[in-house]
Amino acid sequence: MRRSRVVIMGAAGRDFHNFNVVYRDDPGSEVVAFTAAQIPGIAGRLYPSELAGPLYPTGIPILEEAELARLVREARVHQVVFAYSDVAHQEVMHRASTALAAGADFLLLGPERTMLRAPVPVIAVCAVRTGCGKSQTTRWLSARLRARGLRVGIVRHPMPYGDLARQAVQRFARLADLDAAACTLEEREEYEPHIALGNTVYAGVDYARVLEVAAKEQDLLLWDGGNNDFPFFRPDLLVVLADALRPGQEASHYPGEAVLRMADVVVVAKANAAPEADVRRVAEAVRAINPAAAVLRGASVVRLEDPEAVRGRRVLVVEDGPTLTHGGMPHGAGYAAARAAGAAEIVDPRASAAPEIAAVFEAYPHLGPVLPAMGYDAAQLRGLAATIARSAAEVVVSGTPAELGRVLGPDRRIVRARYEFAEMDEPGLGARVDAFLERIGLGRRGSELGPDPSRNEWGAG
Repeated sequence: MRRSRVVIMGAAGRDFHNFNVVYRDDPGSEVVAFTAAQIPGIAGRLYPSELAGPLYPTGIPILEEAELARLVREARVHQVVFAYSDVAHQEVMHRASTALAAGADFLLLGPERTMLRAPVPVIAVCAVRTGCGKSQTTRWLSARLRARGLRVGIVRHPMPYGDLARQAVQRFARLADLDAAACTLEEREEYEPHIALGNTVYAGVDYARVLEVAAKEQDLLLWDGGNNDFPFFRPDLLVVLADALRPGQEASHYPGEAVLRMADVVVVAKANAAPEADVRRVAEAVRAINPAAAVLRGASVVRLEDPEAVRGRRVLVVEDGPTLTHGGMPHGAGYAAARAAGAAEIVDPRASAAPEIAAVFEAYPHLGPVLPAMGYDAAQLRGLAATIARSAAEVVVSGTPAELGRVLGPDRRIVRARYEFAEMDEPGLGARVDAFLERIGLGRRGSELGPDPSRNEWGAG
């Protein structure tokens, strides 16, 4: 039998998951390569044989996406599978056209084929774009669920940018666990706030194994989505965020539109910070796309730790990296907080940018006068520190969820801008989640409960 030759286009996450659940053990397919995009420095590696399985004794190369057309022609590739997220619909079709012109079919694997079933309930928090506020919403939900006496595990969308074999299954319960795993700044942005709340975070490369570990320890899993991807685990309740500050982007990016169409509950996030007309516009667009979903408003409440340290001073603002880069935002919560606190000047980091950071500004010309917290590798992290150290700022306002001083140790005052989810409707998201828990029979003594043996899965989505 001739094996179908496949290339998977990715960004170190969805691509590996799709391979693991669809292609790894399929004797009719041969994945000849992954291609890498979005994340700097992740090409030139090998998906190791330990993860690739017995059909791939030498592993699978990970190449630059720019090589796609040549790779398709020279390796006689039959199918190109697109497997990363938060890409404009038009850009997806440009990549499809490249694959088609080179002689391959172009394929998107859907949720039904790639989601894993969990033996415990799953609530997933996803979004139509990067930077809508998924993590703050997940943190809020985790606190509410733990207050009911439930053991709640956070399963994070993958960010395996290092040694893939070592990162197959990751469990983070303490800050020391992040140090031991040599986590990037991007990983710390997602993991540190959860750990500070007492949550255990699970992540990795092989999510069947991640699920096995997490489900043994927890009553319920909260999927904290990445970018605008759909979940790796089949959700029993899917909460999707749309951004009131980005009206018109509810159905503009892949796979965010698909995620929105799947949603049980849609939260119009940051509704406290947007004009009411934009909030209504987003809500109306959501209802037109998914009339069956409950549509709620949510607030993103920003709190500056020490406003007086900012007032009247020259301020450099550091923001969450992915929100600004492929999320497309010119600035974030830190910028808004610094302006509200009366900063005398927002210092443009371009004037002091190290080469690694200057490359980021060149790649993302939409960026405002703020510094994305880029730290995917040691060189980029050093560039971030150098950019801060050489700036004319008196104070740094940090809008990244990671503790910047702990990672970089810059030589000037850091004031953190923290942002948290808050409900704006009654009944709101909490009431919807409470009703879901009642429906599946998971009450305040959740650790003593288990799935109903008469059913094949936990409650309805």
